[in-house]
Amino acid sequence: MKKVDLNLYKFDGLEHDAVADLSTLNNEDKEQLLMAGVDVDSEETSGTFLQVDHSNVHCDSTNKDVEVMDIKKALEKYDGLPDYYFKLIDQDKDEFTKSAADNLHGGYFIRTKKGAKIKAPVQSCLFLKAEQSGQNIHNIIVVEEDSEIQILTGCAAAHSKFTGAHFGISEIYVKKGGKLTFTMVHNWGENVTVRPRTAGVVEEGGVFINNYVLLKKVKDMQSYPTIYLNGEGAVARFNSVLVAPEGSHLDSGTRIIQNAPNTRGEIISRTITTGGTIISRGHIQGNNAPARGHLECQGLLLGGGIIHAVPELEATVEGVELSHEAAVGKIAQEEIEYLMARGMDEDEATSTIVRGFLNVDDMKLPKKLQIEIDKQIAELDSSNAM
Repeated sequence: MKKVDLNLYKFDGLEHDAVADLSTLNNEDKEQLLMAGVDVDSEETSGTFLQVDHSNVHCDSTNKDVEVMDIKKALEKYDGLPDYYFKLIDQDKDEFTKSAADNLHGGYFIRTKKGAKIKAPVQSCLFLKAEQSGQNIHNIIVVEEDSEIQILTGCAAAHSKFTGAHFGISEIYVKKGGKLTFTMVHNWGENVTVRPRTAGVVEEGGVFINNYVLLKKVKDMQSYPTIYLNGEGAVARFNSVLVAPEGSHLDSGTRIIQNAPNTRGEIISRTITTGGTIISRGHIQGNNAPARGHLECQGLLLGGGIIHAVPELEATVEGVELSHEAAVGKIAQEEIEYLMARGMDEDEATSTIVRGFLNVDDMKLPKKLQIEIDKQIAELDSSNAM
């Protein structure tokens, strides 16, 4: 992991006024937010949270069955959130968790009502706007028993040339019979350093589905969330799509720990480098049986770069079934020739394969966000063809 000089960033004095109506934001900010998953003009949401640098500027819930709060206010209201705050992550884990613990700027607290089925998603964004902004965030999600929610969250910088750093702690609790679909879209800048620290617990019969999309350049990102399946029949599925242009360094992975019987874990990672470096990690550990887990890492090299796949399967008891597939390389020539035989030229064939590889239809993203992601994929096709 690359060394990060915290002295390069500003961790004090970057406050902003509240924004009552997000539709009043300028078009440039709206576009950046949309590419991080927040459609400020959408009315089909159950709540919205927006953090800009060191300030929570907007927070609301439009559904009585889901609570959306600024983390600082939640800590005040619930006497420090003793059951959830720094329970899954050690605040002394590293310099980034220490920074967030010592100088908390914000983050969200989202909690469902027991038994509630929240149909419209909650959307949130952690936004870097001031140059050299250093942002310390702590998020907590609590999905109560037998409830369901979709959270569409993202992180963004004000423009592609932006310089800044984001240190985010996230603790996730899916209780008995609960279901969380958590989709994260990152839209950072080419000089942004990112160090998220995430852990979660899924109880009996709970389901955690995680989607992650990163298609634009980021200077240095290191992420390795860990999910503990602690209840019988608990399920965790991770699906990620990452692109590393030249100048990007991505160290990304997922760990699933199966501590209860009849649990299932799945990690599917699709990565493309067009000149950057990707370290694609995955670790499934089976500590109770019966349990099943599958890990899949697929990588394409387009125009240089490095992909290093690090799959790990670890069974500590008899009766655990774990499997993995890993493949890294260029597009197979026979695939290109197959499409060319059906009327495409080589560039068209290559673009078709890339679009299929990066397909995110199964993530069921909002229409506007899906359109913007399709545009980014088309831009990637064009630059690769050149």
